[in-house]
Amino acid sequence: MSTKKKILLLTDWYEPGFKAGGPIQSCRNFVRALHDEFEISIITGDRDHGDTQPYQGIAANTWITKDNGVRIWYAGPGTLKPGPLKRLITAITPDYIYLNSMYSYHFTLLPLWLKWRKQIAAGIVIAPRGMLQAGAMQFKSGKKKLLLKLLNTSGLPGKLIFQATDSQEKEDIERYLPSAGKILVIANFPKMNSIPWSPTPKRPGELHCVFISRLAPKKNLLFLLEVLENLPDTIRLRLNLYGEIEDQRYWKKCLSAIEGLPSHITVDWKGSIPNEAVPEVLQQHHIFVLPTKGENFGHAIFESLALGRPVLISDRTPWRNLESGHTGWDLSLDRPDLFRQSIEKAASFDQEEYDHWSRSAYLYIEDFVKRSDLKKDYLKLFNQEITRLQ
Repeated sequence: MSTKKKILLLTDWYEPGFKAGGPIQSCRNFVRALHDEFEISIITGDRDHGDTQPYQGIAANTWITKDNGVRIWYAGPGTLKPGPLKRLITAITPDYIYLNSMYSYHFTLLPLWLKWRKQIAAGIVIAPRGMLQAGAMQFKSGKKKLLLKLLNTSGLPGKLIFQATDSQEKEDIERYLPSAGKILVIANFPKMNSIPWSPTPKRPGELHCVFISRLAPKKNLLFLLEVLENLPDTIRLRLNLYGEIEDQRYWKKCLSAIEGLPSHITVDWKGSIPNEAVPEVLQQHHIFVLPTKGENFGHAIFESLALGRPVLISDRTPWRNLESGHTGWDLSLDRPDLFRQSIEKAASFDQEEYDHWSRSAYLYIEDFVKRSDLKKDYLKLFNQEITRLQ
């Protein structure tokens, strides 16, 4: 009989899905890093973000055991009602339930309701995944604030452990859930990179940019397109977009802005991209751009830096003070002029200067990984003494 502690991870989307972006990567990297330390089971949906059809070749509503011993239950639509979910949890007898959302009915609110009803005894760890950030709260804010109010009224937050991925998310949790029992600041597990640094051709006056994210208001693509309108015609810029169209009305605005760009700027949408294809795509570009309204980690940002590709991002992510280390730019969304100036600077780089910034980005992440001891932090997080609350 296994003596490992049991973790039941609940998430709307998991592998082989990829369209939901960061949340899938956060869960996947967590499982890969800790499956030897814990007995991990996963309950997730049977289809990718936005899809109407289930994953091909994967049986729904049954346990599937992977080579690493992790068991996954891909739940079909309408199957995770209170009774069936309670039976699944009871059969697993987890020590901890790991929730990876704030507002998901099936994968957060329903298990929290069962906990409130005292129908499950496991300790609960909840990772908001950036859903309490100001940039996320501005969308459907009325419904979100009502749910948070109900959660506060229930008294349940005092019986939970919250995982904040940085100090800003800790402040967000304290703001919206002031009775939270414990809040531990632990970064997400990034995707470890074994690809050595290599140069990419760069000529002054040319810049190849890539945007990899969901096409939604929070990711702020329209802001970037409006910045590009005023670039001088001495710059030849190509911007390739990779990501799922999440908001059709927003995408139409983006298309209108793209059509209005001058001829020396080319923008192409390439569609969704699976996680395993991201490194090759990043290596084909000079910089990664994401003027996001808020990220609690930013896996694509990490991957770009890890491959030696400087980033141009907003100051609403954990990746800060980049310019001083020649690894990129993190700028206020109130200063579109600074975004434009940074693009002009990156475009002006010759091979030698670009290689310096590229290598600096690569070494920055190498140092970040060396300084991190995330496995130790997660072992502390999933420790019976601090998480098995009654």
